[in-house]
Amino acid sequence: MKRNICIEALNQTPLEMQRVELVERKCLGHPDSIADGIAESISRSLCQAYLDECGVLLHHNTDQGEIVAGESMPKFGGGRITKPIFILLDGRATKRFKDFCIPTDAIALKAAHTYLHDLLPELDHERDVIIDVRLGEGSTDLRDVFSGCGGKVPLANDTSFGVSHAPFSETETIVMSVSDYVDKTLRPKNPAIGQDIKIMGLRDNNDITITIACAMVDRYCADLKEYREYKNLLQEEALAVARKCTKRNVAVHINTADDESKGSVFLTVTGTSAEMGDDGSVGRGNRCNGLITPNRPMSMEATSGKNPINHIGKMYNLLSRDLAQECVARVDGIEEIYIRLLSQIGKPIDHPLVAGVQVIPREGIAMRSIEDEVMAIMDEGLAGISCITDKMVRGELRTF
Repeated sequence: MKRNICIEALNQTPLEMQRVELVERKCLGHPDSIADGIAESISRSLCQAYLDECGVLLHHNTDQGEIVAGESMPKFGGGRITKPIFILLDGRATKRFKDFCIPTDAIALKAAHTYLHDLLPELDHERDVIIDVRLGEGSTDLRDVFSGCGGKVPLANDTSFGVSHAPFSETETIVMSVSDYVDKTLRPKNPAIGQDIKIMGLRDNNDITITIACAMVDRYCADLKEYREYKNLLQEEALAVARKCTKRNVAVHINTADDESKGSVFLTVTGTSAEMGDDGSVGRGNRCNGLITPNRPMSMEATSGKNPINHIGKMYNLLSRDLAQECVARVDGIEEIYIRLLSQIGKPIDHPLVAGVQVIPREGIAMRSIEDEVMAIMDEGLAGISCITDKMVRGELRTF
């Protein structure tokens, strides 16, 4: 059956030529991102347990977790948590299959602790965090749709859509690059720089302003002078990364809410604001491309924690992202591309109700020279959509 793939030229000013652009990223230790990371780690752990115990992937969705902030008393040289962070793990999971009983709650609890241990090494799991598991069973109709796969192409669990774009703009690239650099290079050498970082990018014509809120870890800062030195280090390093991505003017500001005269600075015990008043929820932060981009079309679906077999909120958002990047990489002449995939519940996920593609061709490029190649990539990607499942189970794809 032929797929309903619709390709059209988009008569719109390319983003780089628009005056104002906003880009945001909530890094790994932000409470919303912590919730996303835990949800996704639980889904992967459940998938592995289902494969090990039952030989098949079973229905689950763990995309409803909540982080309830604790209280703390940070101080230079080392403070303490005075009220634990509370984490609620809820959602749905298959707990029985034929003669097997799957300990889903225990699996979820272990996955959450393991993820937090790797992310926040300063967190005392016996004293500073409480995790409660409340996984229920899936609704009968959705489990029936899930089980109806029978080795064939999975059937969509919902009438929903996924959306993405490519390529990243310079501002989007800067925000993502700074985040990756801090996580992979700067923090391992400077543990005073905490995991809870929010990066906001503003481009106003050719002036880019990057505002970074970064939690500092108190035990690695002896005093205000040392705290200030780490702020300056972060500013210098972020500016260097940004200048590799653009020739536009760039300014970087760190912890602009600090009032050093009053001793009010972004100091934490564990490296996250979840210890002192900031709550978090799955799906309230980054989209699956790692960014929040109000200048672009976005889906409000929570990608993390949804099952990686037939949940459209995960599958179509990931697929649209990959297809957009693939089109830009393989097809000459694309200035920007936007992809929207819409499902119908109970229908095969490789045949969306519509696969809408909008292309802004580069100047001087005819749309007809692009269309056939884009059509082929879309058709090929939809035919191979189940490959995303394997990559998700192996933890190879970013969801936030």
